[in-house]
Amino acid sequence: MARVFGATSTTDEVLSGVNLQGKRILVTGVSAGLGVETARSLAAHGAQVVGAARDSSKAEAATAQIQRDAAANGGSFELIALDLADLKSVRACADELLAKAEPFDVVIANAGVMATPFGHTADGFETQFGTNHLGHFVLVNRIARLIRKEGRLINLSSAGHRFSNVDLEDPNFERTPYDPFMAYGRSKTANILFSVAFDRRHRERGVRAAAVHPGAIHTELGRHTDLSQFQKMIDEMNQQLAAEGKPAFQLKTIPQGAATSVWAAVVAPASEIGGRYCENCHVGETVPDHVTINPINEGVRGYALDPQSAEALWKKSEELVGESF
Repeated sequence: MARVFGATSTTDEVLSGVNLQGKRILVTGVSAGLGVETARSLAAHGAQVVGAARDSSKAEAATAQIQRDAAANGGSFELIALDLADLKSVRACADELLAKAEPFDVVIANAGVMATPFGHTADGFETQFGTNHLGHFVLVNRIARLIRKEGRLINLSSAGHRFSNVDLEDPNFERTPYDPFMAYGRSKTANILFSVAFDRRHRERGVRAAAVHPGAIHTELGRHTDLSQFQKMIDEMNQQLAAEGKPAFQLKTIPQGAATSVWAAVVAPASEIGGRYCENCHVGETVPDHVTINPINEGVRGYALDPQSAEALWKKSEELVGESF
């Protein structure tokens, strides 16, 4: 009987009894937070983990424990340079991986930014869409042939996808007034749609793709947000929950936040998660667009799973980055 996990499950609980020796896994964003814990838990169960990060010196310091856990449990860990906000760096990273020609069982596109001030990547894309979506779009598609048959792609999305659908007519906010969370929402919806489109293209050879929402966690991802405003929102939610006789909302720990990533990557049945949105270590249910949901409710908006939108985003992304996949 399959074990059932939930919102409070940790990476080590999800991976209890799982031997990942012989598995090779790429994790982006291993200089802090969820990326570090995701890589650590996988390496501690025997996986050969390749961690990608923009700031190599920061990543080396942050991943010292990963090296120790890997060595103690038959796994391995190595770093590779990757700046998702610069397609020259993305392509160089892909070229380096392709030159090694060592296949991956799983790619976990974990890195990202949230609610940044208005700005642009090195290639002129709005920062969040360019970093969270287009950087991974190019990296993953360039190394797609390295993903073994029966392998998986896991894209880190967020409940923040509910802030906005993608806008393929104005992806860089050239005509739309910029809002940090709207931009974040667009990029996180794009992460889900990319999963849908990638899954459709690769499932015939057994490679499946899914998007995951880690939950609400205090990490460096929130460096651009007003913590007092965030706390006010939590206080208001807890007042409402108390009025309904429900327990107070609690932030997840980092090991709890990374649990859905590793569950979807190596534990959940591939047929269950392919082309889907996962949260709290299970597949999320679709919530109609007209139904109001607050940040602590589960569910994914239908527009984020729409196959036609996924194909339109793929086509637009190819146009923007100047490559066809």
